[in-house]
Amino acid sequence: MSVVISAKLVKELRDRTSAGMMDCKKALTACDGDIAKATDWLRENGIAKAVKKSGRIAAEGLTKSLCIGNKAIVIEINSETDFVAKNEQFLALVDICANAILNSDAKTNEEALALVVNGETLDKTIMNATATIGEKITLRRFVVLTKDDADTFGDYIHMGGKISCVVTLKNTSDNEAAHDIAMQVASMSPSFVSRNDMDVDFIEHEKNIQLGILKNDESLAGKPEKVLQGIVEGRLSKSLQEMCLVDQVFFKDGTIKVAAYLKQKNTEVSTFTRFAVGEGIEKKEENFAEEVANAIK
Repeated sequence: MSVVISAKLVKELRDRTSAGMMDCKKALTACDGDIAKATDWLRENGIAKAVKKSGRIAAEGLTKSLCIGNKAIVIEINSETDFVAKNEQFLALVDICANAILNSDAKTNEEALALVVNGETLDKTIMNATATIGEKITLRRFVVLTKDDADTFGDYIHMGGKISCVVTLKNTSDNEAAHDIAMQVASMSPSFVSRNDMDVDFIEHEKNIQLGILKNDESLAGKPEKVLQGIVEGRLSKSLQEMCLVDQVFFKDGTIKVAAYLKQKNTEVSTFTRFAVGEGIEKKEENFAEEVANAIK
């Protein structure tokens, strides 16, 4: 008599092992619902190797940009070390994930991981790579962009995938200009296309930061309020310029700003997306001597 594998049982095994839901169900089915045996089954099938690494921090890896027709993607796949990011299997995995997601309607990581490629889900493909390569590998994030026929994508991958970005230029077929702006975004890391994209609260926040800096500057003590306000406005303007793509100095021509370059090309930037590997991830500080000492205890 076959045992009914309930959702509760699957969840319990998943909570214990961090393995995928389908792998947990398969293990429980093979072991007649026995949690302990199912855990061993996961280990025996190479899945436990991936599971045991679930607590590690994957802050290295690669980003990738890809444009096909009127769709483009920027994606980040993480690994634990930069060395693994150069592995041929890892590079192939990034390509598989980017193409699969771009050719789907997936909007979330969960939807992306459920996509089936070559007979297995991306989740399973990544887990298999984790087991084979020996490091935790994760799909961290992706953005899919779309454009009109009249617009042009520009993409740029810097330092072999440490930074990737895609920009969209309006009403142009100028691929060179699109590529130049993508390089600008990669190198200068703007946060906005223009000040029109900043809300009032953000600008006020930046102004308060400059005011705080000013208050701590002893060289300005005793200056008239009008002078101080002028200094704040000047510093705020400079700070906001650095954040806005169109206000930045164009990297190929230090005499003009990006806005002037775009005007020469008779186009505008409608959007951009830029990913840098590991940005925002708190990396664990490793003590190699301590790790070795713990390993031999």
